[in-house]
Amino acid sequence: MSQSPAPPDTLVEVAHESGKTRHFIFVLLDQFTMLSFSCAMEPLRIANRVSGKSLYSWSIAGEGGERTTSSNGVEVMLNTDLDVVSRDDTVLICGGVDIQAATTKRLLNWIRREARRGATIGGLCTAGYTLARAGLLDGKRATIHWENQDSFSEEFEEVTLTKSVFVTDGNRITTAGGTASIDLMLKIIADDHGEDLAGAVADQLIYSSIRTDQDTQRLSIPTRIGVRHPKLSQVIQIMEQNLEDPISPAVLARGVALSTRQLERLFRRYLNRSPKRYYMELRLQKARNLLMQTDMSVINVALACGFTSPSHFSKCYRAHYQTTPYRERGAHSSRLSI
Repeated sequence: MSQSPAPPDTLVEVAHESGKTRHFIFVLLDQFTMLSFSCAMEPLRIANRVSGKSLYSWSIAGEGGERTTSSNGVEVMLNTDLDVVSRDDTVLICGGVDIQAATTKRLLNWIRREARRGATIGGLCTAGYTLARAGLLDGKRATIHWENQDSFSEEFEEVTLTKSVFVTDGNRITTAGGTASIDLMLKIIADDHGEDLAGAVADQLIYSSIRTDQDTQRLSIPTRIGVRHPKLSQVIQIMEQNLEDPISPAVLARGVALSTRQLERLFRRYLNRSPKRYYMELRLQKARNLLMQTDMSVINVALACGFTSPSHFSKCYRAHYQTTPYRERGAHSSRLSI
């Protein structure tokens, strides 16, 4: 991959120079997300360009060592198979669609072996699941794309899951996916060579709002649903935090110093549905995520989403999604096997 030199007026002197090129190994899983991969690699290329030095190098690996396909259908040529890496290398596993199937036994064995050798290993997008399956995140803080958080929490109770855009805990790294890779790499560049270089890379990317590991991956509730009423936002947040053990509208209302009727009016005005209906939709959305992303039984999915009766769960699910939980899971499995 050739790189054109930067014009003289764009060169940035690095804050400190180790004299050694830092090497990254991007492991592309089947159906990996192109966005999170490119957002991780491009800052490294730009850092080399604006510094005028070979600060970073990289190789692209994967099972078979020949090629793999991203979730958008683009095929990518690989440089190498899953080979032994240097202790100084940083390994970034790039996940995407159907991460469970992409997390093969051979991949897990390779990750565990390289972890024992002391390698720094990260998971981009959904690949936090892969690291957790390998046991690399036990007792550590981590993050994963918000769509996968429900299933991750159910399967890996020993991992402290956060909603951050990225998390670094020792020599384990996880990101939420998408453009979170840019924030992670800018942090790495700043740590390695100073804030000036990281800022120059951000400018080249037209990236004007750099997030830290303290920033969350989703918009605030008011922004996300277009609601500016603080008490309504507070109630919705309580609902999202209590899906397994739903709280009655009366208790929710008292918690924010409203009457049940006032809370009903707020939901009707801003969301065009009752509190009970909105709460049900949140629980059913979680249920659908668990059906799609885990091997949990339908009964256990129902319990995890606050339904004590499987028949009631099935009835509510069918009314909302026009299919039963069993058929939903079967159709999802059929699509993946095509």
